[in-house]
Amino acid sequence: MSPKTNHPEKEHSQSLELLVEISRTMNSSPGLAQFLQSLLSAAAELTSCDMASILELEEGKEQLRFLAVSSSYRDQLTALKVPVHTSVAGWVIQNSKPVVLPDVTEDPRYFKDVDLATGFVTGSLVAVPITWQEEMLGVLVAVNKSKHTHYTEEDLRILETLASQAAIIIQNDHSESKAQRAMDQMTQLDRMKSEFIAIASHELRTPLGIILGHATFLRETIPPAFKDQLEIIVQSSMRLKDIIYDLAHIDNVQRGTSIVHAQMISMIRIIEEVMDSYRREAQEKQISMTADLGQDDLLFEGDSVKIAIALGNLVKNAITFTNPGGHVSIKAEPVPGFIKVVVMDDGIGIPVNDLPHIFERFFQVESHLTRQHGGMGLGLSVAKMMVEIHGGRIWAESVEGKGSNFTFLLPTNLDRPVTQSQIVSS
Repeated sequence: MSPKTNHPEKEHSQSLELLVEISRTMNSSPGLAQFLQSLLSAAAELTSCDMASILELEEGKEQLRFLAVSSSYRDQLTALKVPVHTSVAGWVIQNSKPVVLPDVTEDPRYFKDVDLATGFVTGSLVAVPITWQEEMLGVLVAVNKSKHTHYTEEDLRILETLASQAAIIIQNDHSESKAQRAMDQMTQLDRMKSEFIAIASHELRTPLGIILGHATFLRETIPPAFKDQLEIIVQSSMRLKDIIYDLAHIDNVQRGTSIVHAQMISMIRIIEEVMDSYRREAQEKQISMTADLGQDDLLFEGDSVKIAIALGNLVKNAITFTNPGGHVSIKAEPVPGFIKVVVMDDGIGIPVNDLPHIFERFFQVESHLTRQHGGMGLGLSVAKMMVEIHGGRIWAESVEGKGSNFTFLLPTNLDRPVTQSQIVSS
């Protein structure tokens, strides 16, 4: 940066040029440290001061730390903490006002440890707050006005302008840091979920197999008076088996070990088999279950077991959340190059705020304290995975209190995945 001239008009023009240059530096997206160093160099030059620094308010709001320093004292000041309640910078934070001290030795608020740490002798000082939407972020400080002259209104305006620019980039840095921490936490939670799924699906299989084996044997030997109790054991074990299978499917997809055994299969046959599997459950709840399958056989390339799992989970979900006397129906139809399947019910529906999350693992619409319908919130997540590994897409529409429609779209050829525009147009 060029030295300042002694002509007031030229000095003002040069000040404006430097401020514009700082703005351009900010817009060019440099790192925080690089931008603040440029800003402090401009602050020292424009106010004719020996040194400028930025102190940032720490999270506990009881002390400040040196975020950036324009001089060679950077290393000595990095570890120094400045108390909010017994320092000039702290007074600026507490009062949200700038302060000008022609002689710091006459003010008890001056924090002498700064000079002790650096060997620097502070004479005069001006400090302005750095704020973002009324939140105090820190303080911009310039010390030792040259030739022992007095600070001017122009000096104060310049520092306030620079402080506002510093606030923008400091706040952006804070936001990015918070976002990164949130992402790291989500990654950690996702990893823990994956580990739980893998361990649970593996460790539960053996004891469950033993329970089912002995229960099946006892079915043929116990007196009739105890058969109802045994049937409860068997049914509960089968529910647990479904949960374990869901966990295993999720683990396989996440590990990349889930293989699509592709062949030409009939969607009509899959729907009929799934309906047969859940017909008894629907009858026990007095729910009618129908299908609109058209005349075509609806052949497509895919893995019949995995598509049956997806459709079965959707049908089970519909039966679970439909009240006695309700209706569940399945409609399948061809769309050019694709097959569209819709599972419809007139059940309790899904709250609008929950709708975007229903395919997430372990998500349950109902509170765990008031939940009446069992399950772990894995069925829809598994259905989504089974559809997507075929290159398909799945989505839901619902009106709370009136019912839900779950739709999935599958390509008839595995080499032709579904795009978002095809979902919208369908």
